[in-house]
Amino acid sequence: MGNEQRRQIDALVLDWGGVLTVPVPTFVGDWLTSESIDRDRYRATMRAWTGREALPGNPVFRLETGDLTVAEFEHLLAAELITTTGADVVPEGLLRRMFGSAHPDEAMIGLVRDARASGLRTALLSNSWGEGYPVELLAELFDVVVISGRIGMRKPEPRIFEHLLEQLALPASRCVFFDDAPANVEGARSAGLHAFRHTDAASTRAAVAGLVPDLTGVRA
Repeated sequence: MGNEQRRQIDALVLDWGGVLTVPVPTFVGDWLTSESIDRDRYRATMRAWTGREALPGNPVFRLETGDLTVAEFEHLLAAELITTTGADVVPEGLLRRMFGSAHPDEAMIGLVRDARASGLRTALLSNSWGEGYPVELLAELFDVVVISGRIGMRKPEPRIFEHLLEQLALPASRCVFFDDAPANVEGARSAGLHAFRHTDAASTRAAVAGLVPDLTGVRA
């Protein structure tokens, strides 16, 4: 009971790609290599579509809010990319191939299981690039699942954090959020959540343990 009284949070909220999976540069890099896609061209396109100066109507924002279908986005992205071999980039199935090696990070999966075992509520808050989520795993790990394309909102918009908190039935101050994108971390902090940038499982576990003293006793 003493440890519970010292807890600073009641819920752990996590992003999917790059947090609960291997890092984004790892699985995207695998795809770029396997299809001989020009890395500079890919990076320039993503900067234009996701950087701070990106316009709200750009393809990534529209995909993540469900305004663009996966097929529509794939054709737009394929049209921007080139290969080092001169071959065309095939749009059909592009996102499935891009995320092909986005395997779950077992250390992070273990952290979520430990959080649940210690009595925390758990939630997924993900900007979706399609619906390639492992449904059974999410059902096992999370009390609440919020996926941007299903609700027409995306991080770091304030209203998606409001929606999350409504689903959790908790105040922002009792939740901690981890994301690999700095803008999303800033958005969560602005909404009142404890928020940290995820870089690896060890540092994320340490941050959670700092807020939940009895977490470290669940799993070595």
